[in-house]
Amino acid sequence: MTPLMEDKVILVTGGTSGIGASTALHFARAGASVLALGLDTQGLHSPRHPRIRCLEVDVRDSAKLSQTIAGLPRLDALVNAAGISRHAEEYQPEAFLQVLHTNLTAVMQACMAAAPHLLQSGGCIVNVASMYSYFGSKDRPAYSASKGGIVQLTRSLAQTWAHEGVRVNAVAPGWIATPLSEGLMADPEASAKILSRTPLQRWGHASEVAEVIGFLCSPAASFVNGAIIPVDGGYLTV
Repeated sequence: MTPLMEDKVILVTGGTSGIGASTALHFARAGASVLALGLDTQGLHSPRHPRIRCLEVDVRDSAKLSQTIAGLPRLDALVNAAGISRHAEEYQPEAFLQVLHTNLTAVMQACMAAAPHLLQSGGCIVNVASMYSYFGSKDRPAYSASKGGIVQLTRSLAQTWAHEGVRVNAVAPGWIATPLSEGLMADPEASAKILSRTPLQRWGHASEVAEVIGFLCSPAASFVNGAIIPVDGGYLTV
């Protein structure tokens, strides 16, 4: 990977925790310069690497998000990894809108802000969808709706800029060990139920999702466009 990512500039939203942080580290170790946007930039889960710069940005702050991206001198890839879930609270209108803004609307805004850079560099976008893109959840109605929207947004943008050489794809993680899933992992009954349906019989690692994102941003995926790649240990096959 190192020769492929050397001198590349990568921006990762949600890059200070979970899948986003692992993705930022993946690209930095591969030689890229990475800007990781997120909250709690000095926190325990924030990535640490000489080629990573962490910047505190709430993706719901549309003006700051757009200005930050537009102000970059160059951009080769955008990874939209910011996401939240409010579980059953999502049945309340305020929480529902908050989740949709973070998980879907902000992704579109980031993509549009990044487009001029990516059209110039022939770059790419990878969005983080979810296994919930494929089915609903009584506990996470807004999260599921937002991730279903990510799939269709990815496919739409893949058509929009393809003729100018910009590819747009997504990954759909399953049950991944991240700060967001710590509660479930600590619950023996809930964890056992999840593992019983996962053919690989384990939780995934954020680094495993980052590897697939890295592939989608590399020349090895030069003819991959509009794809949604599950990274779920086979969860969707059962």
